[in-house]
Amino acid sequence: MAKAATVYTWQGKDKRGGSRKGEISATSLAEAKNLLRRQGISANKVKKLSTPLFGRGNEKITAADISVISRQIATMLTAGVTLIQALEMIAQGHAKRSMRKLLGEITDEVKAGNPLSTALRKHPDYFDDLYCDLVHTGEQSGALETIYDRIATYKEKAEALKSKIKKAMFYPIAVLVVAFIVTTILLIFVVPQFEEIFSSFGAELPAFTQFVLAISAFVQNYGVFIGIGAGIAGFLFMRAHKRSQKLRDSVDKQVLKAPVVGEILKKASIARFTRTLSTTFAAGVPLIGALESAAGASGNAVYRDAILFIRNEVAGGMQMNTAMRATNVFPDMVTQMIAIGEESGAVDEMLAKIATIYEAEVDDMVDGLTSLLEPMIMAVLGVVIGGLIVAMYLPIFQMGNVV
Repeated sequence: MAKAATVYTWQGKDKRGGSRKGEISATSLAEAKNLLRRQGISANKVKKLSTPLFGRGNEKITAADISVISRQIATMLTAGVTLIQALEMIAQGHAKRSMRKLLGEITDEVKAGNPLSTALRKHPDYFDDLYCDLVHTGEQSGALETIYDRIATYKEKAEALKSKIKKAMFYPIAVLVVAFIVTTILLIFVVPQFEEIFSSFGAELPAFTQFVLAISAFVQNYGVFIGIGAGIAGFLFMRAHKRSQKLRDSVDKQVLKAPVVGEILKKASIARFTRTLSTTFAAGVPLIGALESAAGASGNAVYRDAILFIRNEVAGGMQMNTAMRATNVFPDMVTQMIAIGEESGAVDEMLAKIATIYEAEVDDMVDGLTSLLEPMIMAVLGVVIGGLIVAMYLPIFQMGNVV
């Protein structure tokens, strides 16, 4: 098993005598010095990079990071920069130490004579089978720069779509969480203060006020247990969701039935499917293999199963548009455009057009959802928090009737 690469810091002079410093990934101190020597660096100080407190600078590598470096590699390869030089330059300039280490390990594999796709497959957490298969296709065809441009475009579109979905979910959840926290604080700390004042009134409190006081007492007595129970239930559900494919599939089916959000997720799944299939098919991947990749990238069990059904039917000789109609999950417009693409021999172009249309529709629906939810959420907050305030001041308004 190959030894893991370590990041080393160095100081020295280049071929022109100019002072230089930086970081480099290597499996040992000696290898780091050799790598610097090959780059024309006369290093006078090379040492292992110390791990800073709280892991600062060693942040987790995200899908957005992979998208960015994919575009950088595509741009450099198109400009005529060699693959090894491109990887080294991106690694040296990247802000995240974890990414520099990852790129260093990949560079070492390529320098050892292994194909880039093989090096990438050793890091499945960051480069999935679809990514590696596309790179392998580019290596086989000798058009890696063209394939990488398609990969970069695909990753950018996928990240943009993911961002839109997060935007649709984040705003209402964030506002409701804030409303819950504010309401809980009022019930636990503010309402009891009013209760002490009311106890000296010597008159029966309004029914609404009594109701709020009862809720406050319940939250104070049992709130901790409810919170712990909810936390445990949430943890167990997330654990089961992670381990059970059946539960994940069931959740996916139910989510699609949700009003508005379900429609957004349907369009997003279609956009992912068509964008993935367009990218893989245009890269020269056979349709059967491309459909299998697209099934995994669809992001929803309903569409995954439908795409796998299409793959099986296409493998049996059926046209793709006919198989798509049989699933009853794709709109007529999509199947008709696919049929036109199959007749004209431009399926990849038609898939790309469908993906663009549905990505735009997701964007519009997310903006519409945000605009719709904003006044609704404000109204709910006004009713809840305003209701608590009114309940507390009702007895004060009625103080004139107290003898």
